[in-house]
Amino acid sequence: MPIFTPLSRRDALAHLSALFTLPFVEWPSWSLAADPLGGTIAQYQAGRLRGEYTALDVTTRALDRCRTSGAALHAIDTLSASAHAEARASDARLRSKTLRGPLDGVPLFAKSIYDMESTTTSASSAEWARLFPQRVSRDAIEVTRLRAAGAVILGKTAADDFAYRGNGTSSFTGQVLNPHDRTGLRTPGGSSAGSAVAVACGMAFCALGTDDGGSNRIPAQFTGVVGVKPTFGLVPRSGVIPTWPVLDTHGPLARSVADAALMLDAIAGHDADDALSLRGTWRRGTLGALSISTLRGARLGFVELHAPRAQMTADCLRVLDAALADCTDAGAIVESYAPPVDRVTYREQFATFARERGDVAPNANSPAATANALRRYFQRQGVDPNDAAQRGLASYRAFYDVLPAEWPAMDALMAQPYETDAASVSFLRSRETAVSQLAAHMKARSIDAMIYPTMPFQAPNASDAWPDVRTPLGYGNWLGLPEISVPAGYSADGMPAGNLSFVGLPGSDARLFALAASYEAASGRFRAPAL
Repeated sequence: MPIFTPLSRRDALAHLSALFTLPFVEWPSWSLAADPLGGTIAQYQAGRLRGEYTALDVTTRALDRCRTSGAALHAIDTLSASAHAEARASDARLRSKTLRGPLDGVPLFAKSIYDMESTTTSASSAEWARLFPQRVSRDAIEVTRLRAAGAVILGKTAADDFAYRGNGTSSFTGQVLNPHDRTGLRTPGGSSAGSAVAVACGMAFCALGTDDGGSNRIPAQFTGVVGVKPTFGLVPRSGVIPTWPVLDTHGPLARSVADAALMLDAIAGHDADDALSLRGTWRRGTLGALSISTLRGARLGFVELHAPRAQMTADCLRVLDAALADCTDAGAIVESYAPPVDRVTYREQFATFARERGDVAPNANSPAATANALRRYFQRQGVDPNDAAQRGLASYRAFYDVLPAEWPAMDALMAQPYETDAASVSFLRSRETAVSQLAAHMKARSIDAMIYPTMPFQAPNASDAWPDVRTPLGYGNWLGLPEISVPAGYSADGMPAGNLSFVGLPGSDARLFALAASYEAASGRFRAPAL
């Protein structure tokens, strides 16, 4: 029996859109069948309002899928014992008409390097899991914010060990598999492999990921989902095992742009435990103004240099050209654009800017910054940071090998705050110069956003070397630019063959989401894997 007076699907969606400032973007009709996990968050909430199912019903279904498909694909790190209770609490809020917002009762995932209260933090590393078997007592800040929004946290997804590589290879749970590949050979990408696979397969609506050099965008392209790298510093990293502090950027993976916007809106905003998170108050609802007509009249700069056509396959070229045509058909003005800083020149330009300042050499991988971030991570847990860091050093350093091998040197390095580390500060100064030049250039040419293929090739086999083709992935991280990667099409064998990236200046996240949502609506390229 319905909880409230029955509403039509469209009326329910419109009601939620007004109530929560939900992005009102329809999802293709094929996904609106019996499986509520196959649609968008707005459609799921509309079904709850109509009384078609409860959060507990859908959470139970999601967990069952995690234990079957998720386990078979090696996508799940751990499941939460509190998910059912969180779903029941959301259903109670719905009955009392006190829902907290659009994420209330929505099944979501964190990533294996995130702390989550009452669970262990494996970092997808068998050795780290052995060294740190205790359950942590405090959530990462992003998990805290999702819980405050009423979300149901299903657990954590698998990744590459310490989120270091881009293959989805975990010594703790095994090689994550690409759900589009029936042979079981193709990589799903990484490091946020499990997060991408979980949302592609409808185990959750969204999942948290991290991105230092493509870790959200690589699996987004290889599994055909939406991957977001927000403006650097928009999302604080507190309570997450650190990587490279001046590069690491956290954001969502989702099947739809609107769902990714809802998750990012909930987790953004300064936190004092992350000294590089952007200061100021984040206004919830900032990312909610999505419209399918945003591309009309928008000027998009297609960066030809980031699309090496001579090295791309016929399938990848076909998908790219179709994506560009989709943009123009939706009313966008697409023109060739050569930014003053690009994927070929950015590293040398950072060094040149530093020399011109008379500064030390910039270092995106400064050992001092990562060492101090690791100390802060353990301090936030409430454990002895020296004891914990010394215990885990060899395991962690097997990947972050710029760190000292000997404990006395590591101990000394950890003490210096990463926000005052000379090489990191020099890097951030060079970033500011590069972004200033890019901003002036885009303004002079009236460019609203850059577009280019997220990557110029499809998923290789997990056991093979990647093609020797330069990608623009690191470019976005070094400049701290927001980027939204959206599915663009498939090859004849059913594998995702490319995503189109919408890339803007720092702080332009809302505009990018609107453009990406408009492209998504015009193209309709997402295709769920056949499990």
